[in-house]
Amino acid sequence: MVHQKFRMAKKSNYNYMKLNPQQIVLTEDGSHSVLHPELHETYHSIHGAIQESEHTFIDAGLRQCKQSSLNILEIGFGTGLNAFLTLVETEKTQQKVFYTAIELYPLSSESAASLNYPDLIAKDKKNVFYLLHSSPWQKHISLTKNFNLYKILEDFTTFRLTGTYDLVYFDAFSPEKQPEMWTNERFQMLYDCCNPNAILTTYCAKGTVRRALQTAGFSVERIPGAKGKREMLRAKKT
Repeated sequence: MVHQKFRMAKKSNYNYMKLNPQQIVLTEDGSHSVLHPELHETYHSIHGAIQESEHTFIDAGLRQCKQSSLNILEIGFGTGLNAFLTLVETEKTQQKVFYTAIELYPLSSESAASLNYPDLIAKDKKNVFYLLHSSPWQKHISLTKNFNLYKILEDFTTFRLTGTYDLVYFDAFSPEKQPEMWTNERFQMLYDCCNPNAILTTYCAKGTVRRALQTAGFSVERIPGAKGKREMLRAKKT
């Protein structure tokens, strides 16, 4: 019933999730997360939203990529935190980024304005953070001279990707909450869309996920996880 509800909302393209104060969660590092009202799961670790995203996607993923130009795919745009951290990091490195994100449960731009990420990460880019959420879907938008955003308002479990990517942030809700997001078939599609030597990172370290990635063709390693998690997975197309 949850997924049918959101599929119906998606068809209008404008029926965004509006947060109430109870859904804004303060995590241990002082940064906000969001409690999903239907799945009853937070978008980030309660040990720290920013520290988890920095560790899982920036340190373990983005900073391993030395190309001057990167095609990045995010599964689960959510609060826009991963995209914002990526934008701030690549402004420093001057890497050109083409950032694609697929999301079925979008936050409204008004809800995004309640999140404290710009104040904690880059106050001078507060307007850019809001643009991550208010920019139109299914349209390429240049947010800075080096950062191009393309958001897809679709259900990842049925959508067929056609692009090619150097880095994948797999940030869906947990396999316990959304098992259909973590299947062999979905990881095979991602593998087929990855360029040689592409990296995929995820906070999850479950054996079933590791085996699904390996079955798709990825070389997978367990590495230390963010605070509160012993391990996470990093996969590479070799």
